[in-house]
Amino acid sequence: MAGYFKAASDGAAVVTLDEVDTSILRTLTVQLLELIGPGPQGADADAPDADPLAALFTDGPTTPPDDPALARLFPNAYHDPERAADDKADEASAEFRRYTENDLRAGKRADALSVVHDLDHLTPRRNGSARLTLSREQVPRWLRTLNDLRLTIGTVLDVDDDPDSALYHLDDDDPRKPYVIAYMWLGALQETLVETQLR
Repeated sequence: MAGYFKAASDGAAVVTLDEVDTSILRTLTVQLLELIGPGPQGADADAPDADPLAALFTDGPTTPPDDPALARLFPNAYHDPERAADDKADEASAEFRRYTENDLRAGKRADALSVVHDLDHLTPRRNGSARLTLSREQVPRWLRTLNDLRLTIGTVLDVDDDPDSALYHLDDDDPRKPYVIAYMWLGALQETLVETQLR
């Protein structure tokens, strides 16, 4: 994993990905899609034949997801980790979730599907690497998906802000090590992609 984004003309961002890079990104993004799940009642609200009026009046859940990674992707809106549980905050969070989570899930699905689509349309060179060019319009979708991937992996690994964390010094045979490496690489991709937009 060595590909990082660089700025190109017209606000575009470019990265060269080898076959392993592409495979890892695609696999992780597909796993993210599986974690997020389909739209309400198994129907994708983003499908061309979806009824937008029905989607508008479909209530979402009112409780946080049981899965810790999903709960990290869809946190309570009015939760302060520094304070004790508050019934009013819980009620406000439930009501907010009811009207927003379906849309948030649809947005995350659309972003992740866009990333998979971009990866699937790469044209490999003879050495197996491929050049991915993202337009200014594609960049936000990639940034959101890279962030969701990092949040998911970070939650599963229980990553904290300690640079001396034992997670960063795992033995090569530790099954968590590939995920830690992927987590760090995704962070570098995200950071360099942001930098391309600051020029």
